[in-house]
Amino acid sequence: MVRFLPFLPSPPLISVIRLHGMIASSPRASVLNDVALAPVIERAFRKGKPKAIALSINSPGGSPAQSSLIAARIRRLAEEREVPVHAFVEDVAASGGYWLACAADDIWLDGNSIAGSIGVISASFGLHEFITRHGIERRVHTAGKDKSMLDPFRPERAEDVTRLLAIQGQIHEGFIDQVKTRRGARLAADDDLFTGEFWVGQKAVDLGLADGIAHLVPKMKALYGDKTRFAVHGPKRGLFQRLGAQVMGDALGQIEDRAAWARFGL
Repeated sequence: MVRFLPFLPSPPLISVIRLHGMIASSPRASVLNDVALAPVIERAFRKGKPKAIALSINSPGGSPAQSSLIAARIRRLAEEREVPVHAFVEDVAASGGYWLACAADDIWLDGNSIAGSIGVISASFGLHEFITRHGIERRVHTAGKDKSMLDPFRPERAEDVTRLLAIQGQIHEGFIDQVKTRRGARLAADDDLFTGEFWVGQKAVDLGLADGIAHLVPKMKALYGDKTRFAVHGPKRGLFQRLGAQVMGDALGQIEDRAAWARFGL
C-alpha cells in the first residue's frame, strides 16, 4: 500500500528499447527500420516518465539511411525530454548497429561483444556468363545511359565501379562524422578505427568505441539505485507475422540476414 501514497517518490523507471536484428527498410518483421520503431521509441521516452533509456543492441548493421533515421529519432527525443541514453551491446554492434549505439551517451559491452566495422559495403553477383551459357538473352531498354548501372546481367564496367565507390565514400564520411560527433575525445588516435575493422570487448573499449564492460540490469541499478524498475519496449508482431516468420518467410531475406551475421562468426 505504501507505493500508492502520493507524497512518496516512485522507484526510478528505466525504459529498455530492444534493437535486435538487421537494419533495413524491408517490411519483414525481423528487421529494424524507422517506420516500425517510431512508435516503440516514442512510447519508451514518454510512458511512465523514465529516468533513463537503455538501448539493448544486437545488430550486424544494414541500411545507412535507416540507421541514421533511427539514431536521429533517439537523439531528438533524448534532448527534448532531457533523458540520458545508455547503450548495452550483446553479440554485436557493427556497422549500422554501431551507428545505433552511438545514439547513446555511453556504450557498454560484454567482454565478448563485437563493436566497430565503421565502413560501407556493397555486394552483388555477376550473372552475364551464366545466362549466355544457357542461351538467355537479356533485353533492357533505358532512357539515360547509366540507368542500368551495375546490372548483374552484363559485364562489370569500370565507370560503374568508380561511381559506386564515390557514393560509398560519401556515406562513409557521414558515418565517420557521426561517430566522431558522438564519441569525441574518447576515440583513440588509431589509423584503423575507420577502415571497417572491428574489435572484441576490452579492445573496443581501449580504442574508445565503448566506455566499459557492463551488463544492462546491474549497471542501471548501480547508476540509479537497487529499486530501479525496467520496462521493455520492442516492435509488436501479430499472430500472422509470427507464423509467417517461421512458415512463409522470405527465403532470400533470411539468406541475406545469415550472411550479415556470419561476417562476425555468429
